[in-house]
Amino acid sequence: MKNLLLLTCFITAMISVNAQEKKPKALYDEALAKKLGADNYGMKMYVLVILKTGPNITETKAKTDSLFAGHMANMGKMVEMQKLVVAGPMGKNDKNYRGIFILNTKSIEEARQLLESDPAIKAKLLEPELYNWYGSAALSAYLPFHDKIQKSIF
Repeated sequence: MKNLLLLTCFITAMISVNAQEKKPKALYDEALAKKLGADNYGMKMYVLVILKTGPNITETKAKTDSLFAGHMANMGKMVEMQKLVVAGPMGKNDKNYRGIFILNTKSIEEARQLLESDPAIKAKLLEPELYNWYGSAALSAYLPFHDKIQKSIF
């Protein structure tokens, strides 16, 4: 009886493995790859921005709130320009990291120009560190879905 049970488990496992091997691979979409700027690996260069606490810690709460409202508005503009593909705050940490951006450009200089219009960076409440970053060219394709899952805006 044990042998029959073992044989049944073995056959079931083999069928499962065989079924997984036969899953059709997604077809390459040349037009989409070209539209998204993908290389042969489906990847492309971006600029990763790590936002740290800046040296200006003397602003009033009202002024800080105003500057961060401008920061959020600037992010919205960069999304509309299809330059900001990922943004978000970081949890408390010992490096004073506040958040990240992934910018849809491979040029550090263009990334700097995009950040020049951010009031919180201009006022030195935030200080950006910029790095070239290689990631999936499909990264920006998720953005249209975000509006469908977001219940409210700040």
